[in-house]
Amino acid sequence: MRLRNITGSREVIAESPFVVREEVLEQCPGTWHEIFGNPHPIHIEVGMGKGRFIYNMAKAHPDVNYVGIEKYSSVLLRAIQKMEEEELPNLKFIRMDAEDIDKVFGRAEVDRIYLNFSDPWPKDRHAKRRLPSRQFLARYDVILQKEGTLEFKTDNRDLFDFAVEELEPAGWKAQVITYDLHSDPKLMEGNIMTEYEEKFSSMGNPIYKYVIYR
Repeated sequence: MRLRNITGSREVIAESPFVVREEVLEQCPGTWHEIFGNPHPIHIEVGMGKGRFIYNMAKAHPDVNYVGIEKYSSVLLRAIQKMEEEELPNLKFIRMDAEDIDKVFGRAEVDRIYLNFSDPWPKDRHAKRRLPSRQFLARYDVILQKEGTLEFKTDNRDLFDFAVEELEPAGWKAQVITYDLHSDPKLMEGNIMTEYEEKFSSMGNPIYKYVIYR
């Protein structure tokens, strides 16, 4: 379970040079290359948790700009602490609700989107809150460039089945679908694990993944 309340976490986030301030987010659409100071591709992770995945991705790919998005302050704090140990110039963080993602990035400004072990929101009435839902796919469609892709990993079979079923009505297509990522040597090339991926795979749970496009 994620920690959601650490005293002083919001104050630390507000003062961190690694976090794009909430009060300027509305000015960010269309300016991300200026924010990073280079024309490199922009990849984002929605719901990054403690930031292990996106931090390691940014470290492995210095020619790509990464933006990690996290709703909970106390979780984002962990990612900030990692950046304080070793700063990466191609990584920025945002504390925000993912529902507003299309208000922070401009049309076709993002090259790739990552969803990793997202909250399953198991009750049917909460389906539209799931990050791979058709409602969120519509938001991603706005900010993702024409040739862009979205990658989703989870150990939750019900959520993955739901995500796959959402593709056709949302107008997306699957480039890759696997129900056992770690048994596929080709797909595992360059795979960087999240905290949850390492935990669940070590327990013998299969990891599901898709790569989709429009």
